[in-house]
Amino acid sequence: MSPIYSRTELLLGSQAMNSLAEKRVIIFGVGGVGSWCAEALVRSGITHLTMVDNDLVAISNINRQLPATSSTIGQPKVEVMRRRLMEINPEAEIVARQQRYSADTAASYDLEGYDYVIDAIDSLQDKANLILHATSLHVRLFSSMGAALKSDPSRIRVAEFWKVNGCPLAAALRRRFRKAGNYPSAKFSCVYSDELLQNRLTNHDEPRANGTLIHITAVFGLTLASMVIRDAAKE
Repeated sequence: MSPIYSRTELLLGSQAMNSLAEKRVIIFGVGGVGSWCAEALVRSGITHLTMVDNDLVAISNINRQLPATSSTIGQPKVEVMRRRLMEINPEAEIVARQQRYSADTAASYDLEGYDYVIDAIDSLQDKANLILHATSLHVRLFSSMGAALKSDPSRIRVAEFWKVNGCPLAAALRRRFRKAGNYPSAKFSCVYSDELLQNRLTNHDEPRANGTLIHITAVFGLTLASMVIRDAAKE
């Protein structure tokens, strides 16, 4: 085991570290939530990680997204993240796919080849497609619900999808599934918060944008990472 994981191994033990090193994880979305999840996983012993995101770093990302700095604006988020993660563990297998996950691209992903699928997608349609796809294959799925319009990290929780309360994104997903008569094939756990604030200003450049804070999105991402780490360590 690499000495960079010595403090982790003290707590989790050698068997857990071996389990983490063998696990394959794919993260869809490396923005405010997914980027922190990716870093936490690699810093904790995951050595096989695939990241999927088609976005470029924007100046509006700097307040909360790990790959976003004044020097990375305009660069693909997955490429910035890959460089950073390889600096953490040069021996890790980090795959960056600059692509949007959608119904059209879903077939290009062998989700059954991964031990864990992490959903940190913002788009309602793409998120719903990933959930339906992953649960139909009965792969291990952990999903992030909405992290915008929140400021109190103590209200962040984990629950099975159908038991998530007070989250507009989860409610919108459930409505979508019911309307289509197409439901997730298996239960899956979600990170969410029941807090719901209002924007105090209107963004005229992005009228549909909502305010977001790093101490919320990061805790969402770190919680997702903890779900993988604890589950793998149990084995």
